Amino acid sequence: MDFVIVFKVILVLLLLMVLFNLGRAMVIMIRRDRRMPMSRFLGRRVWFSAVIMLLLLLALALGLITPNPRPY
Repeated sequence: MDFVIVFKVILVLLLLMVLFNLGRAMVIMIRRDRRMPMSRFLGRRVWFSAVIMLLLLLALALGLITPNPRPY
């Protein structure tokens, strides 16, 4: 049971990293800051999203989380 809580905390932290990187890319786009490319932060966002999807699929395969039942 303790591992499930740690897993959920890791997922929430990864989601926060996705939002942070998306926000950083938006700030760079608005300010037209040329010191750091916007694609760096957008690439990190995609990377973190892929890690989240893989972790969710792994948790489903191991039975740590269960999907909602079919509505019909």
